[in-house]
Amino acid sequence: MFTDYVKIIAKAGNGGNGAISFRHEKYVAAGGPDGGDGGKGGDVYFIVDQDANTLIDFRYKKKFKAENGNNGEGARRFGKSGEDLYIKVPIGTIVKDAKTGRVLADLSEKGQKALILRGGRGGKGNSNFATATRQAPRFAQDGEDGEEKELILELKLLADVGLIGFPNVGKSTLLSIVTDAKPKIADYHFTTLDPNLGVVKKEYGDSFVIADIPGIIEGASEGVGLGIQFLRHIERTRLLLHVIDVSGSEGRDPVEDFYTINEELKKYSQKLSERKQIIVANKIDSMQDESLYNNLEKLAKEKGLEIFKISAATNVGIKELMNHVSQVLKTLPKENLVEIKDEEKVYTLEDEEPFTINKEGNNYIIDGPAVEKLMKRVNLNDNESMYYFHKMLDELGVSQKLKEMGIKDGDNVTIAGWELEWED
Repeated sequence: MFTDYVKIIAKAGNGGNGAISFRHEKYVAAGGPDGGDGGKGGDVYFIVDQDANTLIDFRYKKKFKAENGNNGEGARRFGKSGEDLYIKVPIGTIVKDAKTGRVLADLSEKGQKALILRGGRGGKGNSNFATATRQAPRFAQDGEDGEEKELILELKLLADVGLIGFPNVGKSTLLSIVTDAKPKIADYHFTTLDPNLGVVKKEYGDSFVIADIPGIIEGASEGVGLGIQFLRHIERTRLLLHVIDVSGSEGRDPVEDFYTINEELKKYSQKLSERKQIIVANKIDSMQDESLYNNLEKLAKEKGLEIFKISAATNVGIKELMNHVSQVLKTLPKENLVEIKDEEKVYTLEDEEPFTINKEGNNYIIDGPAVEKLMKRVNLNDNESMYYFHKMLDELGVSQKLKEMGIKDGDNVTIAGWELEWED
């Protein structure tokens, strides 16, 4: 089975909590705070696996999680960081954020790896909060949660040349002749389910990778049949060989077939429709009406396209076609067809979109990633921790914003689920 599109859930490890601890040595009269920091949570990486060629394993395992960091301990002992998780995927895999559709990684090179989810930072132990005026802080930070996302894994074949055309036009036969691939070949009208990949033999010039893309039918760009899945594989090919049956044995019109297939390419991707294309007129050994080929040749001249006459069944014209393709590929640059946007920014408490405030009567509801992290760092039952909490609210601008919104003494403030009473 060839699997080229799956959804999974991946989560980076949570950071360990900071410790609240004080020195208790026998000869130390007033032991200070010595709580150690929590360890960082493990990151999630995706890495190219040379031996894999499908995403089938992800059908049976959908959830992946990196290791959490350990909690800090007394005597300034730091928690151990969690192990990073490496998820192996075939070369040619694209990783997307399922929620936004944003491309996070394009794994199209040998040995390539990409950091997709970052582990949570470990919380600071109470030893970090000691000051000249606060010598015995009884609070520490909790570790931050690791990032979690639903991800789309999409495999696009990395082939130099793609064979396109309707089912049963001879693409599989052509592939079997010029490569060592063993596609199933039969006289059927439904499409092959799996794209077949092969390396063209040296006798046809410099070797290159060619893919038999399963038959595209009318409506493929709208998802008819498995069309969208197969069109996805053509995107990275540098050259398209459009195989068209000119025998007339099935009552097909070669010119009409040409326009139908190209219309599907255009609907799916304008860029794909502009990919260099060579027309391959197949089954010339059994032509019943030469006007079918003549009309196709006339169209090729009008479109400025090259056309080759072949018979895949009798090996006529194959060598000339493949030698030409080998030379054409030398003139076509390889390009990255997916725009990768920068996802490398590490967000901190200070540079995130810090908070939102909604007013409902005398209740002010404060939410957002920054205040949620802040609430994990404080102990509301400890005076010194509350002092730190108020100080951070001032630095984030929460207090000023509340005053601008008209908050009064006695009004309720809900912060990340905690209900407090405002005192100016």
